[in-house]
Amino acid sequence: MDNELKEKTLKLQRFLDESGNVVFFGGAGVSTESGIPDFRSKDGLYNNKDVRFENYSPEYLLSHTCLVNEPKVFFEFYRQKMDARNAKPNAAHVFLAELEKTGKLKAVVTQNIDGLHQKAGSRNVYEVHGSTARNYCMKCGKKFPPDYIFESKEDIPRCSCGGIVRCDVTLYEEPLPEEAVERSIEAIRRADMLVIGGTSLTVYPAASYIGFFRGKRLAVINKDRLGIRLDAENGVEINAPIGEVFSRLTE
Repeated sequence: MDNELKEKTLKLQRFLDESGNVVFFGGAGVSTESGIPDFRSKDGLYNNKDVRFENYSPEYLLSHTCLVNEPKVFFEFYRQKMDARNAKPNAAHVFLAELEKTGKLKAVVTQNIDGLHQKAGSRNVYEVHGSTARNYCMKCGKKFPPDYIFESKEDIPRCSCGGIVRCDVTLYEEPLPEEAVERSIEAIRRADMLVIGGTSLTVYPAASYIGFFRGKRLAVINKDRLGIRLDAENGVEINAPIGEVFSRLTE
């Protein structure tokens, strides 16, 4: 580890030691180390052309319009690209779960839909984009287990009532889950330290939630610089993989 990274990591550790109400706000970069591709990097899902879907944009394939108008296309894409059932939590997920156990971390606000924070043991997780671990019937509302869509033999998975069984993921053109959003904003508002990690902060409205932070310490951990103005005394930005950074804190 170079001296600058070491100094910043020590500063992050000191911030955590001195804080009592920490909230983590994370995105796709938290899960890439578990083998789940992000969306917008050069190797991400949006840049990973698949000949079977080359006539569609990823935004359309993950939209409410596609689900309703071309459900066969939607579920083919969903089954191929969004199956995270075999992914394992990485060092970042584990560190946050352990930090929660100490009582310091009060909430994880995640834009991810893979459920890896819960797999690692985190309890207070607010999923502002929903989760692939939950499914329900669009007609009668009946709930279905996580494997249902992926293991269904039908091109379009259906309920016994005839309705389409869909994932509980917020698609393009759909509003974010109200309860998760409200709890996220309240947690960020009450935090004395906010850790932003593995996110480009380009997905709105979720990225706007950090604007509710009124606390003292702010840490940003992301491979690319985000351009956030940080107070020299109470802020720190570390440009490195988040799992690597959190692993250093446990050494």
